[in-house]
Amino acid sequence: MVFSDTLYLEAAGQGYTWEPDKARVAMAPTLIEVLEAHHRDSWGWSLACCQWQHSLADDVLQESYLRVLDGRARFGGKSTEKTWFFGIIKRVALELGRKQARQGWGLFTAAPEPTENDSGLEAAERDESSRALRDALKTMPQRQREVLHLVFYAELTLEQAAHTLGTSLGSARTHYHRGKSRLAELLELHHE
Repeated sequence: MVFSDTLYLEAAGQGYTWEPDKARVAMAPTLIEVLEAHHRDSWGWSLACCQWQHSLADDVLQESYLRVLDGRARFGGKSTEKTWFFGIIKRVALELGRKQARQGWGLFTAAPEPTENDSGLEAAERDESSRALRDALKTMPQRQREVLHLVFYAELTLEQAAHTLGTSLGSARTHYHRGKSRLAELLELHHE
């Protein structure tokens, strides 16, 4: 990303131009640094919220960035910036899902897209393990999947995951422990 009088936002290969008002120019570099620092984790969370559909995750992440940068979403200091931004991503994914459901498109129907650098036996084993993990996660309740993703992949604490999901800490703990147990059972069944 480049910052000057005009911001060029690069997210998932899509470029958008945003011209901030003078009042926000002073805070924009800090905001941009925060978004850049969490981009990789944000992309992973967007994928998880979109059932690993890359093109949909691109749209969700881009819309989330735009909502922050044009002022529709504002950080209130009640959580960390990462937790706050993950909440935005989750809300955007839910809104897009509702919109597509109303239009009859069906949100989560496509299979995950393969990676470009897969080759050989290692790739086949990695793909098989990844497929087993994805298949196991897809059979689990949504809340358990979300908590596990936020804790393991996004490296949030359970308290941050609870805040991101809009649930209590006790509920997040319950989903986390039940999810870990269920995931272990499912992966064990797969390896037998």
